[in-house]
Amino acid sequence: MRRFGRTTVTAARAGAVAALRRAAGRIDRKTPGHRDRAVDGLRALALLAVPTGHWLLGGFTVDREGGLHNASPLSSVGALAPASWVLQMLGVFFLVGGYASVLSFRRRTGSTRAWLAGRMVRLGRPVLGVTAVWAVAAPVLYAAGVPEATLRTAATLVVQPLWFVGVYAVVTALTPYCVRAGGRLGGWAAAPLLVSVAVVDFLRYGPFAASVPSWLSLLNVLPGWLFAYQLGVAWGEGRIGRRGARLLLVGGAALFAVLLAAFHYPASMVGVPGAARTNSHPPSLLVLALAAAQSGAAMLLRDRLARLLERPALWAPVVVVNLSAMTVLCWHQTAMLAAAVPASFSGGAVAGLTTAPEGLDWVGARALWLPVFALVLVGIARHARRFEAPPGARRRGAAVRGAVAGVLAAGFGAFALGLA
Repeated sequence: MRRFGRTTVTAARAGAVAALRRAAGRIDRKTPGHRDRAVDGLRALALLAVPTGHWLLGGFTVDREGGLHNASPLSSVGALAPASWVLQMLGVFFLVGGYASVLSFRRRTGSTRAWLAGRMVRLGRPVLGVTAVWAVAAPVLYAAGVPEATLRTAATLVVQPLWFVGVYAVVTALTPYCVRAGGRLGGWAAAPLLVSVAVVDFLRYGPFAASVPSWLSLLNVLPGWLFAYQLGVAWGEGRIGRRGARLLLVGGAALFAVLLAAFHYPASMVGVPGAARTNSHPPSLLVLALAAAQSGAAMLLRDRLARLLERPALWAPVVVVNLSAMTVLCWHQTAMLAAAVPASFSGGAVAGLTTAPEGLDWVGARALWLPVFALVLVGIARHARRFEAPPGARRRGAAVRGAVAGVLAAGFGAFALGLA
C-alpha cells in the first residue's frame, strides 16, 4: 500500500511537471520573434521586487481594540537597510518603461494623442478597479466588525503603490519630448534631471535648509522619476552603448557611496516610520544614483539575460508576470491584508504577521508568510485580471458603470487620504 501510494504521488508529480513544460513550450512558440525578452525579464524582476519589498519590510502592530497599524522592521533593525538597495528597483522599472514606450511610440499607426490615450486607459482601468472594489468592501468589513483603525491602515496600504501609477502616467505623457531630447543629446539628456535633483537636495539639506519651505522637495518628484525613463528612451533609440552603460554603473555606484559616506543620506531607500528624512518620497539624489547604477548593470547584462530567457521554462513565468503587471502592483497589498486582518481577530499574536516587527526573528517569520501572500495574490488575480484586459466594444451601460466606479474610487481615495 505504501509503495502504491508513493508511486501514485510520483506519477502525479511527473504529470504536473510535464504539463508545465507543455504550457511553457506553447508560450515560447507563441512569442513573436521581435519580442525583446531581456527587457521583459527586467520588467518582471523590477515588478516582483515591489510586493517582495512591501511584504518583507512592512509589518503591523495591534492596538488594544484589535486595530492594525503600519510598522516597519527598518525602525529597529537598521542593518536591513541594504536589502532596500536591492528591493528598490523602480529605477529599472522606469528604465524599461522608457525603452518599451519609445519602441511603441515609433510603431504607432495613429496620432500621438491616440497613442497616449491607449496608454492611459491601460494604466487607469486597474487602478479604478481596485479602488472601487475597496470602496464597496470597506463599509461591509466595518459592519462585520473590522475596526476603523484597521480599515484606515488598509486604505493607506492599498493606495500606497498607486502614487507610482500617477507618476508613471505623467512620465509616459512626456514621451514625445523625451524622444526629442534623446535625439539631440542621447543619454546625456538625463543629466539635467540629475542636476535639478542635486540642486533641490542642496537647498533642503544644505546650509540654507532652515529657510527653505518644505514644499520645495516636491520639485524632485518629476525629474527624480523621469531620469531613468529618459535613460530608457535613449537606450531604446540605440543612443547608449556598453561604454555609456559602464559609465552609468561606475558613476552611479560612486555617487551612491559618496552620498552615504560623506553627506550622510539615509541608508534605507524606502521610508522608515519616525525618520526625519526619506529618500523616496520625494526621490533624493541617492535614488537617482542607485537608478543610474542599476540601469548601467541592466544594460550590460541584457545579452546574457536574453540568452537565459530563450529557455521556455524561464520565459513562461516572465510572460505571466508581464501580462499581470498592473494586477500585481494594484492588489499585492490586498493579498497581505487578506491574511493579516483575519489574524488580528485570532486573539493572540501571530508571529511575523501581527507581532511587532522587531528583530531578525520577525524577519525570518515574515519570510515564511511570503508564499502565503503570493498564493492569495494568485487567487485574487484570477478575478482582478479583468480590469487589466483592454476594453472591448462599447456596451450599453458601460458609461454608467464607469461613472459609478469613478465615484466609488474617489470616495475611497478621500478615505485613504484622511479626508473622510
